[in-house]
Parts: sequence; C-alpha cells; structure tokens
Amino acid sequence: MTFNKRISIAVSALALIGVAGTATAANLDALYAAAKKEGQLTTIALPHDWCGYGDVIAAFKKKYPGIRVNELNPNAGSGDEIEAIKANKGNTGPQAPDVIDVGLGFGPSAKKDGLIQPYKVATWNEIPANAKDADGYWYGDYYGVLAFGVNKDIVKNVPTSFADLTKAAYKNAVAIPGDPRTGNSTMMTVYAAGLSKDPKATGAKALNDGIAYWKAMKQSGNMVPVNGNAQNLAQGTTPIYFDWDYNLLAMRDKLAGNPPVDVVVPSDAVVAGVYIQAISAYAPHPNAAKLWMEFLYSDEGQLLWLKGYCHPIRFNALAKANKLPADLMAKLPPAANYAKAVFPTLAEQADAKKATAANWAKEMGAK
Repeated sequence: MTFNKRISIAVSALALIGVAGTATAANLDALYAAAKKEGQLTTIALPHDWCGYGDVIAAFKKKYPGIRVNELNPNAGSGDEIEAIKANKGNTGPQAPDVIDVGLGFGPSAKKDGLIQPYKVATWNEIPANAKDADGYWYGDYYGVLAFGVNKDIVKNVPTSFADLTKAAYKNAVAIPGDPRTGNSTMMTVYAAGLSKDPKATGAKALNDGIAYWKAMKQSGNMVPVNGNAQNLAQGTTPIYFDWDYNLLAMRDKLAGNPPVDVVVPSDAVVAGVYIQAISAYAPHPNAAKLWMEFLYSDEGQLLWLKGYCHPIRFNALAKANKLPADLMAKLPPAANYAKAVFPTLAEQADAKKATAANWAKEMGAK
C-alpha cells in the first residue's frame, strides 16, 4: 500500500468516526472496511495470560476477519513499548507498533514527546476523567490492586494484612516481585506497605514508610531475598508473594489446586494501578488501531478483561447498567476490599519514584 493511499483511507475513516469517537453501527462498519484494507494490527507487550489478553485478541480476530494481529515481544515492559515507537518513527514495516498498553505514568510523557495521537472511543464518557487525557491522547483501560498469593500447603494460617505478615509465624515466607527501582508493581508494593502504616501518607512519605516496613521485614527474617513468582510460590521458596491481583488469580487457576492458593487483598492497604491505551503517532495501520480501541472499550472487550480478572475501566458504568456477570464477579476477592482502593496520582507516583531511587539501596543494602 502506498503512503498516499494509506493517508486517504485514514482521512475517510476519520470523517466517519471522528476524533470524538461517536461510533455507530454504520460508521463502525466503515472503519472496519478501512482497517481491512490495511490488513493488519501490530500490538506489543501483550502476554496472553496478562488480563486475559489471549481471549481478547482471539475475540477481536473472530469479530473482524481479514485483519491479521502481529504480536511483537509479548513479554516487553512499558518502557520497551515507548522505545519501539521511537525506534520505528519512519518505519511502516512489521516492527512498528500501532498501539500500546502501558503504565499510567507513561501517558503524559508520551504525549509530550509527540509519540501518540488522539482518539476518543464511543464509550469515552464512561471512562473516569482522572484516568484519561482530556484531549484523547491516552485513556485508562483496566486496573488491578496489589495483593499477595499464599501457598496453603505451607502456610496453614493465611494472613490477611501487612500487619499480619510481620508476625513470627511468617518467617522466611514473604517475597516481593523484584526491585522497586525497575518494576512498577514492586514499587507500588513498597508504597502499599507504607500506607498500611499511615493511610494518609502520599508520594515520598508513603514510599519511605514502605521502605521502613520492608527493612524491618528483612531484619526479622520474614522477607525472603528472592524474587516472588509463580514457580517459587508453588515450590515453597516464597510461599507468600505480592503481585497485581489479576496475575495472582490467573496463577491460582493455572495451578488448579496443586498447590492450593489463596489470593488476599490486604485489609490495611489497598493500592490500585491503572494501565492505559494509546495509538502510536506513527501507526502504520491507524484505522485498525482505532477499531482495536473501539473493541477494547465496548461491553464485549471490557467484560473479557473482567474474565481475565482485571477491573475494566468502565466497571462502574457496567455495574450501574447491571452488565457484570455474577459468575465472573464470584471469582474475585470480596468487593468490599476493592472499595478501599487508593489510586496514587501521577504526581504522587513520580514523587515515590524519586524516593525509591534515593533510598531503597541505602536502606535495604541493595546493589
């Protein structure tokens, strides 16, 4: 396809769909036709067991035949996705991502650097204002809360809080996902521990309180100096470890009772993390990208994320419309725990990140 032809298709689709995203059955058909001419959607960093993305991708391909989904580096991180856009600004080949799914903090910087383009889906008004860019450059897609998985073959008395984990009964048992200086989920695990000590703390204060918590856990021997993961939990190396609830719930199902696993949302600190979607400013397949977004934010797409144990960003609107299937909700931890969730702002996360870089190694003796 020539560049001029690609631009022509994009312009015609925008005329029908519009930046405002007022999609109807008729203009969705027109967008699909334009996307089908492009023939491909290139995604990146979407592991099939993360948030149910395997089912999401399969459902998109089934609903829109004729659009090939080219999946780049499923195990990449948010930073890798941003770098992939930068590296392929002038490339319309298969290594250039059309869409990204990244942590909340990457949205404003990607917009500032001109790496993403605006688009508002039909259900735009049901995305909370604090989880989207007002101009449509990025928008929240789902969220999870930090929880811990417990190997019940080894841990007979299941803890329910950060406070419980400090008890002698959990010596050599508790692990975090990795290094908070390089992993967002680990940094937010430290942040959550800080909130368990002072629920009103924010930013660097919460982070530093969290470092103090984990330093004490290390000194008591309760913290295991090994990265927590599903294999280590199953083997008993780290019988208790932290991660996003959706990863732990998927792991629980995959283990299928061998060993039996409980997933606990701590009662004394519930921290939520939002991930966002955006379309590359250099997307080789802009109409396929827009069609992908319409699918993800439709009822069908949102409920597929719920099936994968992620809370879709339109969760409240779906609940109000009685569209949340009871069987899916029954597989999640109690709703009352989620009601306590704290959503750290971008400014608070940036403040916490600076505190992590300044103090984690110094206090924990980490290299």
